[in-house]
Amino acid sequence: MITKLKNLFLFSMMLITVGSWASSSGLNPTDEELKSAAKRIFQNETGGKKENLVVWNVGEEFPSLGIGHFIWFPKGVKAPFTEGFPLLVKAYLANGYKASDLPRIMTATPHAPWNSRDEFNALKAAGNKDIAELIEFLYSHQEVQVRFIMERLEASLEKMMAASDRPDHVREQFYRVAQSPNGFYPLIDYVNFKGEGVNPSERYKGQGWGLLQVLESMKGTKTGKAALKDFSTAAAKVLNQRIANSPVERGEDRWREGWMNRVRTYA
Repeated sequence: MITKLKNLFLFSMMLITVGSWASSSGLNPTDEELKSAAKRIFQNETGGKKENLVVWNVGEEFPSLGIGHFIWFPKGVKAPFTEGFPLLVKAYLANGYKASDLPRIMTATPHAPWNSRDEFNALKAAGNKDIAELIEFLYSHQEVQVRFIMERLEASLEKMMAASDRPDHVREQFYRVAQSPNGFYPLIDYVNFKGEGVNPSERYKGQGWGLLQVLESMKGTKTGKAALKDFSTAAAKVLNQRIANSPVERGEDRWREGWMNRVRTYA
């Protein structure tokens, strides 16, 4: 009971902090929108299953952790994606957590401590203490993870405008969605899901798949349901383009159904 009350207090404090953040950035999600976005991100990334907070997906060179499935590269691994988990660890330390408050595995090494998916899965199946402790921590301390994703969204607009040949269009489309009822969720989920789209290494055949590319693909001007539908349609287009451009050996077509189901929730 005490743990539940503590977690409720932490989440409430997170919402107060987020309210200040949202106002300063020009975004004004309601408390209900924030709670809904957090729950939906957890559902989207883990299927609502606690044990899926720490996984290593088929065909990937790295594990994914937390409600946002932040990726963590093993030593020596290079991939054309933005590594998020080490930044999340820094976010915990910057938000009042001490190194001793975190599971040992989070601070023992800057790299994921597993060398392969097979090794990771064998340890997880055997009930490895470090993995079990990490899952429990990430489940019980979600407030920093949500704040971390929101701060990424706050910083994304300036980065996207700087990287675009049409910065005014990007800003207009961003706020079309942001100022629509329930429009906060699509933005915060997609930037967590596929990034800002400004990293030059996150390209297949020269084409990116992040939030920037979605906003650039949008064409309408109305807010409300029309904006959310436009965003959903543009996201589907960008993701289908990524799959078409992806290396055959990655087998990204297997993700198409799940990705399309996800972006349909934006509308």
